[in-house]
Amino acid sequence: MHLLVFVLNKVDKLDELLLEFTKAKISGATVLDSHGMAEILIDHKQELPMFGSLRLLLNEKRPFNKTIFAVLSDKQIPTALDCIKKVVGDLSKPGVGIVFTLPVNYVDGIRN
Repeated sequence: MHLLVFVLNKVDKLDELLLEFTKAKISGATVLDSHGMAEILIDHKQELPMFGSLRLLLNEKRPFNKTIFAVLSDKQIPTALDCIKKVVGDLSKPGVGIVFTLPVNYVDGIRN
């Protein structure tokens, strides 16, 4: 089992992504509102040189991101990644999002 964590910057794609997960028989995800570090520093008027150019990227002023958590079997991970890429596109482009997985040693409460 793995914990899939996806920080979705394109929040308008959330419903489409969750529907895509459902079609792929991935259920039980949790969605939280989240804020990126650069966005918070800029909002608090911090003038840090490394974040100066990010002001241009954040100009559209998203109020938040969505962070999606899902505990998945090993075989579901590639399917979930395919769903994410299908809906949001190339994650290597700025402002799309980030996804990663972590091993889960114990889980209780998931119905198969």
